[in-house]
Amino acid sequence: MASAEFEEVVDTFAFLDDWEDRYAHVIDMGRAMDPLDDALKTKATKVDGCASQVWLVPEVAGDTITFDGDSDAMIVRGLIAILRTLYSGQRAADILAIDAPAEFARLGLDSHLSAQRSNGLRAMIERVRLFAANAA
Repeated sequence: MASAEFEEVVDTFAFLDDWEDRYAHVIDMGRAMDPLDDALKTKATKVDGCASQVWLVPEVAGDTITFDGDSDAMIVRGLIAILRTLYSGQRAADILAIDAPAEFARLGLDSHLSAQRSNGLRAMIERVRLFAANAA
């Protein structure tokens, strides 16, 4: 089940009339994120399979997982921001139960991202799921 924060994103996307407004909102979400400390941008945190440079840094706090991330592409930073609303603060088992492609489809992103961006998004989702599987 998606978080309440992700449901707010879904509601915002439903309010926006066209893809250009949604695209701008994704970029704004990325701009609103704090940049990742350069010391955390390592080979271990880099996500392979993305056209852009992408880093995801997960953290376990008690029984919940949070993560930060960054990218050199603003649209990808926005996708990371959306992923954070979907996954951060969830337990590992809950992360593994989330159907991320279906949740992203609710935003209409699946039909508007390029093939490279879609592949990159899948790679980011798989990285988060792998971390959750290892933490479970």
